[in-house]
Amino acid sequence: MQKNILVTGGAGFIGSHVVRRLIQNYPDYNIINFDALTYAGNLENVKDIEHAPNYTFIKGDICDANAVQQALETHQINTIVHLAAESHVDRSITDPLAFVRTNVMGTATLLHAAKQFWNGNFNDKLFYHVSTDEVYGSLGETGFFYEDTAYDPRSPYSASKAGSDHMVMAFYHTYHMPIVISNCSNNYGPNHFPEKLIPLSINNIINKKQLPIYGKGENVRDWLYVIDHAAAIDLILHKGKIGETYNIGGHNEWTNIDLIKLLCKQMDEKLGNAAGTSEQLITFVTDRAGHDLRYAIDATKLKDELGWIPSVTFEEGLSKTIDWYLNNSEWLQKVTSGDYIKYYEAYYKGSSKNL
Repeated sequence: MQKNILVTGGAGFIGSHVVRRLIQNYPDYNIINFDALTYAGNLENVKDIEHAPNYTFIKGDICDANAVQQALETHQINTIVHLAAESHVDRSITDPLAFVRTNVMGTATLLHAAKQFWNGNFNDKLFYHVSTDEVYGSLGETGFFYEDTAYDPRSPYSASKAGSDHMVMAFYHTYHMPIVISNCSNNYGPNHFPEKLIPLSINNIINKKQLPIYGKGENVRDWLYVIDHAAAIDLILHKGKIGETYNIGGHNEWTNIDLIKLLCKQMDEKLGNAAGTSEQLITFVTDRAGHDLRYAIDATKLKDELGWIPSVTFEEGLSKTIDWYLNNSEWLQKVTSGDYIKYYEAYYKGSSKNL
């Protein structure tokens, strides 16, 4: 059966890598990128594949039931890879209702539209929901998150993602909709909007600005290279078991301060700075409200059942990431100046691929 895949949030950080991988690896698939193009959704992220014959872009909001229904019907969608989400914890603390709207209501709208369109015929159908390890809460100095770890979200962001996960599972149990869920650790890599720790720090070092670190920098995260994440999503999409959850982790636990020191070291080497130059920019700031101490994923299930393992160490992935930002200064300048808004408005108005 011809796969017609709707990727929500496909102009975002992770979504753009998923869209690119699917377009390039499966030329016989039709890939429809459905994105609202909010501040983190940027058509520059998929500019290299925008003219691919198996690619279509639709500017749309997952909370807009009519727009979602029209996309499903027009393109006869039989597979949904749902990545569209509000994802920045700091923003969720400032505006929690925006996260409830997009992450909970948006997911519910998408699920309901798919249920109506598929109309009980779930053969060769799939709703793949991409989520986060933050739904599990916070760990102490030891232990890991497993697929059966009880949910314990601590921020409006993680609570909204937990709600979306529960909604997906409810459609599986109530309506027998074929679903699969993956929960990933912190992603890093090319095309990351410079509000998160790594791209923000790279941009600030380039511009000789302070590097803000919460508290004492003792919070621990497991870091996953985004291209490895896209490969895992590809694998789960094709071989994952219906109704199952898969944790995706990078096997790379770092405290924030050690991560930033490594990044500073690599940046100084690549920029030709004297050793220690970038570390002088480190500034400790008041800790974030409800800041979880540690996240750590056990990805054994994904390895044992589907054969996935990360392709790079963190040091290698971080080096590749820095190189990408240094070689794509124009992209970085556009997303930090707002010029990219002009690009997607021009593309949207002039493209025959939009509904």
